[in-house]
Amino acid sequence: MSPEVLSTPVVDTVKAPGRAESRAQAARRRKVVVTAARVLLLVVVLGLWEVLSRAEVIDPFNFSMPSKIWDQISTWVMHGTAQGSLGEQVWYTLHEALLGWGIGVVAGVVFGIALGRIAFLADVLGPYIKVLNSLPRIVLAPIFVIWFGLGPASKVASAVVLVFFPVFFNAFQGAREVDRNLVANARILGASDRKVTLQVVVPSATSWIFTSLHVSFGFALIGAIVGEYIGATKGIGLLVAASQGTFNAAGVYAAMVILAVVALLAEGLLTFAERRIFRWKPAGSDH
Repeated sequence: MSPEVLSTPVVDTVKAPGRAESRAQAARRRKVVVTAARVLLLVVVLGLWEVLSRAEVIDPFNFSMPSKIWDQISTWVMHGTAQGSLGEQVWYTLHEALLGWGIGVVAGVVFGIALGRIAFLADVLGPYIKVLNSLPRIVLAPIFVIWFGLGPASKVASAVVLVFFPVFFNAFQGAREVDRNLVANARILGASDRKVTLQVVVPSATSWIFTSLHVSFGFALIGAIVGEYIGATKGIGLLVAASQGTFNAAGVYAAMVILAVVALLAEGLLTFAERRIFRWKPAGSDH
């Protein structure tokens, strides 16, 4: 056997791990560069905002400045708000959003799977769902305040109507996109309609449903905040309304920053849960 034939597998074996390691290093370098660019962009924007406000190029009364926003957050953390401690306001809003999100997700999944599986039901209810989806749902918040009062129920209702539709349409599409061969094989094995739905359709639609969960939780927070802004006794939305009523621009921005932090933490938890559930999926795979 010639030396060339003997040496070829050795060269390929050595090169393959080298290429994999090189790709891993490139991915790590890119992650570091992206993180650094994000931090730099934030620093530049905040610094420019601070400088322009202090130089009164932009009106510091209306636009405030990052240092005042930080001072407002620190004051709320250390001394509380006029409505109570900051933690109490955050939990009040988060509790409303979580409850509305949970109800909206369950209702959206159930109706989406049901209409995706039962064509007759989809034909009957489809036009009504389209009409309801076309309504500007934010304007329902004042109606919910009238119906349910200033308590949490009106904010939960606002969150539910915002969460329901994105979850519903994703669950509906997920049920429609199920591999027909899987359904046929399950029926050949004697599975009933209920077992096909629970053991084939729902697992297949899970990735579609999770996609909607990321967006829908943000909608739940919006529903709770809008409801609190219109009328409430506690919550981040009330902080926004109170700050606006006293022309405290720093307070409005501070409340927005707190809300953004809550939303980012929730997004991180959802992403972690999704990765744990879909560990079997190849990186970059679609529905």
